[in-house]
Amino acid sequence: MAKQRILVVDDEEDLLELISYNLNKEGYRVTTAASGEEAMREARTNPPDLVVLDLLLPSVDGLEVCKLLKNDSRTKHVPIVMLTAKGEEADVVSGLELGADDYVTKPFSPRVLAARIKAVLRRKSQEQPDQDAAISAHELVIHPGRHEVLAAGTPLVLTLTEFRLLHFLAQRPGWAFSRTQIVDAVKGDDYPVTERSVDVQVAGLRKKLGSYGEYIQTVRGVGYRFKE
Repeated sequence: MAKQRILVVDDEEDLLELISYNLNKEGYRVTTAASGEEAMREARTNPPDLVVLDLLLPSVDGLEVCKLLKNDSRTKHVPIVMLTAKGEEADVVSGLELGADDYVTKPFSPRVLAARIKAVLRRKSQEQPDQDAAISAHELVIHPGRHEVLAAGTPLVLTLTEFRLLHFLAQRPGWAFSRTQIVDAVKGDDYPVTERSVDVQVAGLRKKLGSYGEYIQTVRGVGYRFKE
């Protein structure tokens, strides 16, 4: 199995060497960057498995780098662990709101940083469902590979958009998704999906599912979820 690659971003050379040495010992492949600009080039060219990002960087600071990475389709799924100095609570909050996954305050133990990185990578791997695995909910079975939905053994005729919507929700039963998240995930080819049309798609899907339509629940003020 290929080693996971960590991009470490910090303008302090000594700290870069310390972090790199310890992460290499933990079995990771480490790439370094000493500025926000260098970090962006490296991450976009060869997206890493995780970024360790110092917030106090010259020119383009860590918060801006975090924002740019999370707004880029090539890197938005890459987890970020922030390095912050004590007393930067406002920056920590801002970073987490921008999509960072965790933070470690300086000075820190390399073992603690390694443990945080391991925990974030483990969480991320658990969050990624198997896109090809069949999903069963009582007598409703969704086969992504076959693009087939069976209700008590009977195949249902769904449009591509309806199938994608059902599969997206069913992968995370109990999780509430906003209409925006559903649009981003579904992106229908047979039907132009918009936030407004999501409700229409759900209504049509529920009708085709019959008694199984109750599995798609409305979350008031948010969007929809698949019954847990």
